[in-house]
Amino acid sequence: MNILVFAPHRDDEIIGVGGTLLKRKAQGDTVTICLVTAREGEVLPECTQRIHEEMKQCHAFCRFDHYIGFPFGANKLEQVSRVAFNRTFTDAVQATMPDEVYIPFWGDMQRDHQLTVDGAMVALRQKSSYAPRRIYAYETLSETGINTPSVNNTFVPTVYEDISNYLDDKLRAMSFYQSQLHPFPDLRSLESVRALALFRGATVNVRAAEAFMLVREVK
Repeated sequence: MNILVFAPHRDDEIIGVGGTLLKRKAQGDTVTICLVTAREGEVLPECTQRIHEEMKQCHAFCRFDHYIGFPFGANKLEQVSRVAFNRTFTDAVQATMPDEVYIPFWGDMQRDHQLTVDGAMVALRQKSSYAPRRIYAYETLSETGINTPSVNNTFVPTVYEDISNYLDDKLRAMSFYQSQLHPFPDLRSLESVRALALFRGATVNVRAAEAFMLVREVK
């Protein structure tokens, strides 16, 4: 099975889907990470280069199969032509032909997350020449659940992935992103990542889980 993850920023893929991806790899699936704000083709500033190196080490540990970097910058997606932006997502979907796709939750606080969802859903329309069988929205600590309260901004899980056997490795994968981690009780801490996994797991009576909203499934 081919898995495609759209991550607005480096580390979102591990925070939101890390345990599930490790589980998929253990099952023999192929995993591609698509980083939307990679600034691919640019000379990265020192701070961005550091987190990029952290990401490469993390992905090597997780044994992810493929990486796609978009040429866009963080907090600048509004400046990109919508046609060019959507085309890049479509190209990624056509290149990978995924069976299962993970996207951020549209109600996240960060605008980059919302625009990532918009671009991805254009590319994932069922009328396209290729469309995946399943699309899930994942939650991202420090972005999901902190927006202005409303029905549209509320993350309501409908699917739980048991990651009991993969939580320790998820935390180890996250630990590669040292530049993005902060001491607890910051939401971007290993303790917070662990706490959310335990809470989601307890919700469905397993030791640890990741929660998702099912966007679409075709059987």
